[in-house]
Amino acid sequence: MTDLLIKIFVKNHEQTNDEQVRAGHATLASITGILLNILLFCGKLTMGLITASVAIVADAFNNISDAGSSLVTIIGFRLSAKPVDKEHPLGHGRFEYISGFIVDVIILLVGAELMISSIERIVSPTPVQSGSATIIILSVAILIKLWLFFFYRKIGKKINSSALKSASLDSATDCVATTLVLFTAVSSQLGWFQGFPLDGLIGILVACFILFTGFKAAKETIDLLLGSPPDPEFIKEIYAFVEDYPQIVGIHDVMVHDYGPGRKIVSFHAEVPSDCNINTAHEIIDGIERDMFDRFRCIVTIHLDPIAVNDERVNEMKRLAEESAKAIDESFTIHDFRMTQGDTFTNLIFDLVVPADCKTPLDECVKAVANEIKRRNENCFAVIRGEHPYV
Repeated sequence: MTDLLIKIFVKNHEQTNDEQVRAGHATLASITGILLNILLFCGKLTMGLITASVAIVADAFNNISDAGSSLVTIIGFRLSAKPVDKEHPLGHGRFEYISGFIVDVIILLVGAELMISSIERIVSPTPVQSGSATIIILSVAILIKLWLFFFYRKIGKKINSSALKSASLDSATDCVATTLVLFTAVSSQLGWFQGFPLDGLIGILVACFILFTGFKAAKETIDLLLGSPPDPEFIKEIYAFVEDYPQIVGIHDVMVHDYGPGRKIVSFHAEVPSDCNINTAHEIIDGIERDMFDRFRCIVTIHLDPIAVNDERVNEMKRLAEESAKAIDESFTIHDFRMTQGDTFTNLIFDLVVPADCKTPLDECVKAVANEIKRRNENCFAVIRGEHPYV
């Protein structure tokens, strides 16, 4: 069903790297969600008012908030698909993240309001009268939300959209919430829990599901806006890609800047033998940048780092530095190693990479490694720059 809708309503649907095609997928998903959620809202609200059930009314307003969220998603995708301009040379891709955050705030506000209404219902309980029509509507609602879960998830994966992935999670949560409301309706019809404020308690559970979804989605969106680490699989692909070029000894200081889906800027340092012809090395680097753009559809900037690979004395001192770093902490690594030979001392110059979750302050890590090098070879003096990885 999802594939059929995509083929009918999304032009050039296979070209998911194209911004307009992504926007077309998002529009299809959002309009479908709007129509179905409005339909569910009308049916649930009607039954909620007839039966005087705060849980059903709460679930109804959860659906109308989902419809509003889908509308905001459409707007966000349309704005994010705008081409670059003078004021925004990297495009408008982060509009998608901003629209996602607005949706998250709407979800949180709805959840808070429903929590208050449910607590009031517990304090002042009102009998709930539900019938077969209510049970049928709620059952149909569960099936629709289950379909929307798979619908959003498939399109979200296809165009790599965090907003639609969040929408699929929200639909799964709605299935659970509506199932709880259905339990309330069935209990009322069968006469279970007489005198017990089940309606209000179920309303609180529904509100909790909504709030949990809102908080989780908001955190993920805020992480994207602040700059969360890139996908580890993406970093592995970068390393594997560069390894296919035998002229490159290694890479480090990999950085990924995310300006919205399909708008990534990647930079890193590429190590080449110091005795390599500089023009040849530059040509190789330019070729890698072009090839990576074709492969990953991202802008790539590579800094060339010449290193000595055929000097046994340099390699020996590099091993000393690596072993000293590992002696302090197995997770420590080094790069950009250089050596200057004096009459009395040998200077070992390098960068020390310390994991971001290391509890020891960076300057203390640097001092510990320098002392370990000095302990192993008193004629060596370490000049170390400590840093945390960017990925």
